Amino acid sequence: MTKEVFQLDLSKFERRCNRRASMEQKQNNDPPRPHHTGKLILFVKRDVVQNPNSPVQEEVLMHLAAVACGERHGEVVNMLKTAVTLSQRALRFHIFAEQQLQTSIKADLDSWPAFIQGKFSYVLHPISFPHEHHEEWSQLFKPCASQRLFLPMILRELDSLLYVDTDVLFLQPVELIWDMLMLFNSTQLIAMAPEHEEPRIAWYSRFSWHPYYGKMGINSGVMLMNLTRMRITQFKNDMTPVGLHWDELLMPLLQKYKLNITWGDQDLINIIFHYNPEMVYTLPCHWNYRPDHCIYGSNCAPAEDEGVFVLHGNRGVFHSDKQPAFRAVYEAFEQYTFGEDLRQSLLSRLEVALNETTHTYCGKASHFFTTGLQKSVRRLQRATPPGD
Repeated sequence: MTKEVFQLDLSKFERRCNRRASMEQKQNNDPPRPHHTGKLILFVKRDVVQNPNSPVQEEVLMHLAAVACGERHGEVVNMLKTAVTLSQRALRFHIFAEQQLQTSIKADLDSWPAFIQGKFSYVLHPISFPHEHHEEWSQLFKPCASQRLFLPMILRELDSLLYVDTDVLFLQPVELIWDMLMLFNSTQLIAMAPEHEEPRIAWYSRFSWHPYYGKMGINSGVMLMNLTRMRITQFKNDMTPVGLHWDELLMPLLQKYKLNITWGDQDLINIIFHYNPEMVYTLPCHWNYRPDHCIYGSNCAPAEDEGVFVLHGNRGVFHSDKQPAFRAVYEAFEQYTFGEDLRQSLLSRLEVALNETTHTYCGKASHFFTTGLQKSVRRLQRATPPGD
């Protein structure tokens, strides 16, 4: 894959988007929508790449987004490392980061070997909120966390997107979750996993002061989105008798519920899909496996059967001693060097480290982590010709 990089003034891109949005608004009699400003630091062309297995077949890029602020530089790079290591299709990373992090993220990605850089391209985006209420959005829950709410409006040129938190590690290739877009029915536009599997420890059903999706809520750390549908759909809500577009919903929801929400933008997402449950494709819990799935004993059946596919180390467990099994997986990928044998240098070392964590509940379930990873390693080794 050829990587083409050039500077782009976001104002030109914005003007194109705003002209298109204005035309849509005139056709639909919609009210004006919020504009976003900033400087796009790095833009990579080509939306399709040549499939190396066929000289004539092209494949659409898989678009993966993350938001990095504060001390999230190491996390986002490690997350991207897992994605590019295990995936066999071309990826484009959309990294929303504070200005002071962009240089170091770029330096890390550009330092990866050529055979790895040939598998991905990337775009560094500034943190960008609507002018109005900028401060309120930027400080909601955690700094920059609510950036993901505005991805459908910022990335108007994209049809679909996989968003993940920075504290996520892929143990299976991205294409397995990306292909779930084809499983959406005519009303579904987002795929997310439940917040909990066990009602006795579920937060939303026990403590929430606002509506939430389903019986136990949904977690926003992994979101597979059909952005086209999200932009054109009118969402039912408890504020108006008529449907509102995604960007029209956000501020009214925040104003109505800001005294009742604990988890910021995730709570707003839960409120939206409480009133629009038919729009959600429910991911099995092993696509967003968190400490809550093992801290009081195993309660994610798909992980027991097939292994963990995406490991989500929320509450800082990748960097603390609270859940040493989660930290062991993070450090195994962090210490892995591209080009080394995956079985010996990653999987075998990880298994040794996880054996030291069996004194904890999550450590007792840590073979779920290696089950999923073993599948990925075997798949990659079958796909790699001898001698490569």
